[in-house]
Amino acid sequence: MDESDDKLAARLAPALALLAAVGETGHVTRAAELLGIPQPTASRRLAALSDLVGTPLVLPSGRGIRLTRAGRTLAAASTRALATVTAAAREVREEIDPGSGRIVLGFLHLLGRTLVPSLIGGFRERNPGIRFSLAQGSRQDMLRALREGDIDLVFVAPMPLDDPDLISRPLADQELVLSVPPAHRLASRSRVRVGELEREELVTLEHGYGLRQITDDLCAAAGFEPRIAFEGQETETVRGLVAAGLGVAILPRSDQPPVVGVTEVPLSPALFRTIGVSWPAGDRLTPAARSFRDHACANLTPLGPGFRPPTPSAPPLPEAPPSAP
Repeated sequence: MDESDDKLAARLAPALALLAAVGETGHVTRAAELLGIPQPTASRRLAALSDLVGTPLVLPSGRGIRLTRAGRTLAAASTRALATVTAAAREVREEIDPGSGRIVLGFLHLLGRTLVPSLIGGFRERNPGIRFSLAQGSRQDMLRALREGDIDLVFVAPMPLDDPDLISRPLADQELVLSVPPAHRLASRSRVRVGELEREELVTLEHGYGLRQITDDLCAAAGFEPRIAFEGQETETVRGLVAAGLGVAILPRSDQPPVVGVTEVPLSPALFRTIGVSWPAGDRLTPAARSFRDHACANLTPLGPGFRPPTPSAPPLPEAPPSAP
């Protein structure tokens, strides 16, 4: 589309509703009634549009009018454009209505088993009209989508405390343990220090996942570089590799019945990762998303096995902006 087409489209845009109404009714008076404008105003606008386009858009037909070929083309396009705008307006209205909005929630795969369903279930009991769109992925991918505005809130670990563009609050602590095959030399121990894993082959998640970052940081603090045997994208895959005797792994304590072929040994000192909720800094949350964030941070819903309330204290949540007068 060249510059003249752009300018013409911009000048036609305010009259989309009139063109669509004329195409639907075949009558100027009825079209004016649909739009709530005087009939003479509608007639003048149609004449002005014909002058703008350079060809008549309507012709008399009995007691009504009929669209010319150019008029039919513009009326059909106007109907399609209005349908798109109407759908978008409905979506925007739902987004800003706390009682019937939509929340896009991102979270790590493992949190979809208990934590996320528990929080959403408790919230929906009081807000049944709110809908959720759920996105799962690595910590890196979830935070990127959050910064780009594709996601409203994310549940991640560790929290991005060093990012000035994001705000985070702790939701729950989750214990991390050493997962080993039952016949492993460490399987009978009551506790294991991370330093004892220096010569072990580790199974872990890929770079970009929070648990991988935690594992790398623990090994670095213990003074050694981990020997990575396998990398995966889901903790259940990592557990399966451990059960097959292909290595050991630092994983969250399982909240399900024990996996056959995997023994969980507590770490010394006991190690917990903090699951947090993060959102963009500034006033970018819709009322629905803000309400769910506050619900999650209030810790009023049982979080499921394997989780406990977070130990760190956090500043109070920002209040909603005042309504416009």
